[in-house]
Amino acid sequence: MSDVSSEIEKYIALESSTVDDQVMQAECECCGLKEDCTKGYITIVKSCHCGKWVCGLCSEAVKERLYRAPKTAIQDAVSFHREFCQKFNSTIRLNPKLSLACAMRDIAKRSHEYRSSKNLSAPKIDRSTSCVPKIDFKH
Repeated sequence: MSDVSSEIEKYIALESSTVDDQVMQAECECCGLKEDCTKGYITIVKSCHCGKWVCGLCSEAVKERLYRAPKTAIQDAVSFHREFCQKFNSTIRLNPKLSLACAMRDIAKRSHEYRSSKNLSAPKIDRSTSCVPKIDFKH
């Protein structure tokens, strides 16, 4: 191999690496956050998330979803998180007080459902007499 051909290969390798090092702006498919990233990094992230570019925070949320539900496909986890972000952006960011009221309503609703399901499964035992002896205050 001649010196010229090795120099040409180095130039081609350098040129292709500068294409990968070119900074682009990528927008998260879930939350809409925009980040400056290299093409190579964008390609890696997209390959890990079914062709969708996801920011670091949303990526961690998707990983957590996969950890909690191991049988979930990555595409479903990304879709679930995208829907969550869209719901968050359309309610909480627009009206935080209303979202707090909705969250409290949801907590009360889940608590009621939990108590009613607990009451149905356990049989109730009625007491015929008190377990505590009567206290006589006259003495």
